[in-house]
Amino acid sequence: MTKMSKGPRSGSRRVMTKSVKNKGMPKVNEMMKTFEVGDRAAIVINSAVPDGMPHHDFQGITGVITGMQGSCYILSFKVGNVEKKVIAAPVHLRKVQ
Repeated sequence: MTKMSKGPRSGSRRVMTKSVKNKGMPKVNEMMKTFEVGDRAAIVINSAVPDGMPHHDFQGITGVITGMQGSCYILSFKVGNVEKKVIAAPVHLRKVQ
């Protein structure tokens, strides 16, 4: 019997799948979204774009934009008492009011 894969996308079948209507590449507007420091954003992974994709454990988490790193944004949030920072491309982020 073979060993189970332990890659960065393992165990993410439900998170990474899209519905039939949403399949394919995202629109250009979605790729070029802009955020300001202090904006609230949620991580919504778009599996069609592997660049700047955060780990699937962070799917659905909401945090505050604290800065930029290249063309990606740094999103900070707390898990328990631990402050976490995730670097994600704007395609994988959605503004929250």
